Amino acid sequence: MSAASRGSPALWARLALLTLAGSVVVPLVAAGLTSLLWPVIGVAGLALTAAGLWLVLAHTGIVRAVGTLLSVAVPLAVLALFAANGVVWAAAVSLGLWALAAAAARTALTPAGGAATAGRERRAEAPRRPWIVMNPLSGGGKVTRFHLEEKARAAGAQVVLLDPARHQDVAELARRAVDDGADLLAVAGGDGTQALVAEVAAAHDIPFLVIPAGTRNHFALDLGLDRDDPAAALDALTDGVEQRVDLGFAADRVFVNNASFGTYASVVADPAYRNRKLRTALQTLPGLLGGEEAPGLRLRAGETRIGGLQAVLVSNNPYRRATDAAHPGRRERLDSGRLGVLCVGVHSAAQAARTVRGARSPDLRRLTAREVAVEADGPTVPAGIDGEHVTLAAPVLCRIAPGALRIRVPRHRPGTPANRPPADWPRVLRLALGRGGGHGPPDQRGPGSADAPSQVNR
Repeated sequence: MSAASRGSPALWARLALLTLAGSVVVPLVAAGLTSLLWPVIGVAGLALTAAGLWLVLAHTGIVRAVGTLLSVAVPLAVLALFAANGVVWAAAVSLGLWALAAAAARTALTPAGGAATAGRERRAEAPRRPWIVMNPLSGGGKVTRFHLEEKARAAGAQVVLLDPARHQDVAELARRAVDDGADLLAVAGGDGTQALVAEVAAAHDIPFLVIPAGTRNHFALDLGLDRDDPAAALDALTDGVEQRVDLGFAADRVFVNNASFGTYASVVADPAYRNRKLRTALQTLPGLLGGEEAPGLRLRAGETRIGGLQAVLVSNNPYRRATDAAHPGRRERLDSGRLGVLCVGVHSAAQAARTVRGARSPDLRRLTAREVAVEADGPTVPAGIDGEHVTLAAPVLCRIAPGALRIRVPRHRPGTPANRPPADWPRVLRLALGRGGGHGPPDQRGPGSADAPSQVNR
């Protein structure tokens, strides 16, 4: 949404405060002062449900059955209680108004100018000898379905089609292409393959082109590319712009999205996970969350020390929201020069219940840093590098290389996510009263930064 189309920040701030007040007034009018009890009941229900889900994931047998009962019965009981007292509609309206208030507040605080991911772009000359490697199996056969090979050759690119029956070193193929005179490297495939070739492009300081032919294409999404039309990325060969973005490193492995350590990486390492994800996770997680197989991870970032962790997600630039490594949120930018770090340490049902506090939960920690070390109890630690399972020697040093990669993208593309900060209600109030409040994005440093004073947890 452009600055012109989204209107005055002060008007959005006033709308946010008005709808926030409405979310409080509606239940009060509907049920009187007793309605103050319903939010408490709702939060308690969420906490009990989270505890139940923990028991399901971390235990087997009778304890898992109890957890299943809790996670199913508690939400139904809360809903029935609301219905019996005639406040379901009021709760629904209140939640809707609260969501609208939060959206309006974030819009009011959104910096003018829109997306931050685009960074500083410059027009780029068409490459003379572009080279593209394509994985015909990626994304369920997108290379064939979208006729990518034919369109790339028609645009003057040399295309190497990977052979599914052979084990081919993609990075070595890219290095040979550079030796043969390639002045642009590209990949039509998944994020793991993108990272391998991006490392070669960065090492030789030549442009890299992303063609979103994988399954999830998180990197392409944050570059503003059209994932529904992979062939549109080929426009960058003739009408492209160039920008510099960061690259993440876990030990000596490059990642364009994230590196995950601990529980998630161990589940993905199971050979049965590809075909039976849910069943494999339910069989594997009890040992990984609470048993002897539970990974004992620690994080070190500057003066910050965090221990007692089961999972760590280190991303190339911070995600706005990340629930797990397989389904992360979107990154507001790819050139901040900072890693995003999400730490999870939940060891009991009580701690699981505390996670309903979100960012304020002591069991879920977020920070940003330029360099972090992931330590383990053993000599190695399982890791997922852009979804590819590897085992790395502990401790694993993760770092970011600012502006290391020259990215070539089409001049015309759908766009990148707007930088929408969380609702900061004091700032919203100041905006509504005409006292400023600022439009800049939240400071990258501060309490969630590893450059802040030492933070010790457990």
